[in-house]
Amino acid sequence: MLLGDDRASVLRAAEIIRNGGLVAFPTETVYGLGAAATDSKAIKKIFSAKGRPSDNPLIVHIADPAQLGDVAAQVSATALILAERFWPGPLSLVLPRADHVPAEVSAGLPTVAVRMPDHRVALDLILAAGVPIAAPSANRSGRPSPTSCCHVLEDLAGRIDAVIRSAACTIGLESTVLDLTGVRPVILRPGGVSRENLEAVLGCRIALSGSNDAQGIPRSPGMKYRHYSPRAPLLLIAGPESRRSMFIESLVKSYQGRGLKVALLSSYIRGYDTGKAAPQQLALHLYDALRQIDHRGADLILAEETDIKGLGLAVMNRLRKASTRVLKV
Repeated sequence: MLLGDDRASVLRAAEIIRNGGLVAFPTETVYGLGAAATDSKAIKKIFSAKGRPSDNPLIVHIADPAQLGDVAAQVSATALILAERFWPGPLSLVLPRADHVPAEVSAGLPTVAVRMPDHRVALDLILAAGVPIAAPSANRSGRPSPTSCCHVLEDLAGRIDAVIRSAACTIGLESTVLDLTGVRPVILRPGGVSRENLEAVLGCRIALSGSNDAQGIPRSPGMKYRHYSPRAPLLLIAGPESRRSMFIESLVKSYQGRGLKVALLSSYIRGYDTGKAAPQQLALHLYDALRQIDHRGADLILAEETDIKGLGLAVMNRLRKASTRVLKV
């Protein structure tokens, strides 16, 4: 069912959520695939529709910071400070999971990731549903995340109950996931809130982790499996800008000489061809660019690394996850 973003459509989507169905909905980051966070059967449908491994945790979306207590067993002072500063917004906080939240949400871990999205439709949907909504990105597992209704339909048409059609996402990359269950905060996945902004608020250095728990279960979405991947192999070229350009030029000639169709990611993102596009521009158009390249039937994709300051850290995280190989020059 394709729904608009008017009040009546949102109420219809909320009814589907309450009845155990799946609804794809827009947020400021990417489109999410939502189910009632209190309904274990509905949550299992998310994993089935996406082809998502069951040990890959979901993020619970709420419409008010006051709902934190409905999802988390404990809410620290640090969590309240961050919620006040960054919510609504692209920051997910990992906290101890409340007992009544199904284990499937967190892949059996004793923690839960929670955020309050900065999007009118998402907030209206959560409020109308009357329950927190568990939602990963609304794409087939491993594919580039969706930033438009069309992207969702490419991957999930016929697999879910409804999609809310609304304006494209304004950030284009997933939320930052920050673990607050340890002695010090740790970024499990970089995203829409930068490491620098978090450190400025908390007044301490924040570590960046890529590890799973002791049993190998990822502590956050986007940690264990290959993600955000186009169909064609993607080579990520790292090194000084001048050497990258020369190396890419030689690769293009070599591969095209073999009859391969080579796509430069820079050609699909405005400003990226200079190697100096703003991270915000890269983030906003990255997933759409990868999907465009798929549509054009490329045999190989060449991409360049970018500065890891600010949102650039999240962009590079996604490029590395999407890449088949990283070549240093």
